[in-house]
Amino acid sequence: MPMIARVAVNDATIHFDKLYSYRVPPELEAQLWPGGIVLVPFGRGDAPRMAVVLETGSEDEPSPKLKSVLAAAPEDARLTPDLLELVRFLKDRYFCTWYEAVKAVIPYGAQYRPGVKDGRPVVQSRLTRPVEQVYELAAPLPEKPKPGPRQRMAADLLQEAGTLTRRELEEQGVAKTTLDALCKKGVLRVSERYKSLDLFASIPFDPQPVELSAEQQAAYDQLAADLAAGSPRAALLYGVTGSGKTSVFVKLIERTLELGRRALVLVPEIGLTPQMIRRLKSMFGSRLAVQHSALNNTERLLQWRMIQRGDADIVVGTRSAVFAPLQNIGLIILDEEQEHTYQSESAPRYSAHEVARKRAAAENALLVFASATPRTETTFAAQSGRIRMVTLKNRYGGRPLPGVEFADMRAELASGNPREVSARLAEELAENLRRGEQSILLLNRRGYNTVAMCTDCGEVLKCPNCSVPLVYHKNRAALLCHHCGHTVHPAPALCPACGGKLAYSGFGTQRVEEELQQLLPTARILRMDQDSTTQKNAHEQMLARFARQEYDILLGTQMVAKGLDFEKVTLVGVLGIDSMLFGQGFRAYESVFSLITQVVGRGGRADLPGRALIQTAVPGHPVLQLAARQDYAAFYKEEIAFRKLCLYPPYCSFCVVGFIGAQDGAVFTAAHRFGQLLAQQAAAHPGLPLRILGPAPMNIAMLGGKYRYKLTLKCRNDAKFRALMRAALNAYAAEKLPAKATVTLDFNSDGDI
Repeated sequence: MPMIARVAVNDATIHFDKLYSYRVPPELEAQLWPGGIVLVPFGRGDAPRMAVVLETGSEDEPSPKLKSVLAAAPEDARLTPDLLELVRFLKDRYFCTWYEAVKAVIPYGAQYRPGVKDGRPVVQSRLTRPVEQVYELAAPLPEKPKPGPRQRMAADLLQEAGTLTRRELEEQGVAKTTLDALCKKGVLRVSERYKSLDLFASIPFDPQPVELSAEQQAAYDQLAADLAAGSPRAALLYGVTGSGKTSVFVKLIERTLELGRRALVLVPEIGLTPQMIRRLKSMFGSRLAVQHSALNNTERLLQWRMIQRGDADIVVGTRSAVFAPLQNIGLIILDEEQEHTYQSESAPRYSAHEVARKRAAAENALLVFASATPRTETTFAAQSGRIRMVTLKNRYGGRPLPGVEFADMRAELASGNPREVSARLAEELAENLRRGEQSILLLNRRGYNTVAMCTDCGEVLKCPNCSVPLVYHKNRAALLCHHCGHTVHPAPALCPACGGKLAYSGFGTQRVEEELQQLLPTARILRMDQDSTTQKNAHEQMLARFARQEYDILLGTQMVAKGLDFEKVTLVGVLGIDSMLFGQGFRAYESVFSLITQVVGRGGRADLPGRALIQTAVPGHPVLQLAARQDYAAFYKEEIAFRKLCLYPPYCSFCVVGFIGAQDGAVFTAAHRFGQLLAQQAAAHPGLPLRILGPAPMNIAMLGGKYRYKLTLKCRNDAKFRALMRAALNAYAAEKLPAKATVTLDFNSDGDI
């Protein structure tokens, strides 16, 4: 019977995504499996399109109109059953297309594209792995003609080493011309091999015994018992900043390896991976792999292949590492689990928390959420008994938490200080300089000025493609949109609407850096934000230089707020926090509390005591006061009461349905109609909890030239609700509304997309 493959094709939309059947030619039958990547003809023109096989079977008499698979990718591109199950999970849970789910699981370097070879369609790798020339002795050096000193050197080196690369020989002073001459004589044999890649060769293997305090040991004992249970378990490791959660991680990983299992460690920011890698590599050696977006495509592919072959026992990475092809997982750790970066902002809009739970359940593994400021939902789950709560109440070594004070920016303005750096903060920074100590300043806003406004007509210069103000970047003398990249150069001095004078106001990291240079001319200032970390390994290099005390002040956005440990940092300053405090979204207070708590905790982590200064116009605000005291218990009590009163997670699920299109009125109409269709579907299920709010413009009403509206759904995200949403999407597609506005669903939003 002919073999049939049911596949999901690339470039489908959510409205028209389904499985398509194809006949499998006999010569390809042995190369096709569920999870395999194939090339198929698609559409009226039979254009070659990439696809993934979801099902295989056979039919007695398949339709003669059935098209045939054109080509198949190698077996090592195949999704293993566990990864294929994750694809199905993403598709069902997050309403993405099949192929969007596939591309989330497979890194770019392991993906394929349509190609042509000898006039036939073929599957072509997106990445060509680099090769290098390798030399070995094939025969002794001839006595005549007398070999030169470089030829003898080459022969001696290869006699001792066996094989050497061309680069290794050139580093010893043997030129390519010498090697070519010896190959021509038959003395050397040259071949090609794939370049090896050791990302951590510079980190020495130097395992040191981990000494735990009594409190850390008690926490480890609880978690180790769950680790050895052999059934899915989850726990929240709550510990104040500096309590030594990482040491507990290391001991847990050590125990996991002793049990013959493997560990997956997730961190929220690329900037935090170097420290974690350094710690784990020195402890556990070379069987460690990394997955994050700062690696180039070759590096990502080789690391992925390493994990796939079973050559890695530990995987460290950011959100995407949750899909690493790691087998026999015994431990999954989400460090700084409260961070929003664990939520994907593009399709599929998944939560690493949920995917990690899925993998832990499938592998009978222990899942550990760790934070000094856990998400409200995670703490609620722990206090409800659904997951274990493990607590570290004290800093390691008994070191006190930094003392926190406030600088009232209203008083600064009244006293005639126009700067963004308060007089008090300037004094504290100068004092640290005199002591030879370091400081960290947090300002979660990059650029120089944030608003350009006409003094005559009040016009604010906005991006023509996005409904947001342009930001002035002094180093480029230009206005930039931080969303689409639109640039106005040079920055205008006059209003384009009326010709009046433009006034630039607001402040970002560039402006504060300039102020600090004026106030403290001898200070060595390191600015760390998205603009200064564009180069490869910039995060690691900057943090290493600060650790070597080459700089006195580290000024940065939220990437400097967490996970960093510098013994000479004794002062932490927080600037511009008010804009976040009064920001949109139900997580605004949670984000502010977390950010302040985390950054304050960067100070006083060694023998020197720490202190912190928060600049604000509302020093009495309860959230700021609680963050200053690092009183998470009191904050949680207030936050969970607010969530219950307003019906926010964890008391309901929260889904934002986004509508995006080229015409404002058409997008609004489409959003309104979807709400009606959803309400009609829900009416047939009166017991299903659902509130539909909107439609309303998104916080950024236009982005990239497209208009944006949203419906906000308060619901219970279960199988019944997802079936309801699919029915509404089908009805929406049946009315041909996707032509007016595409639909995006986000189950992890705090109120916007």
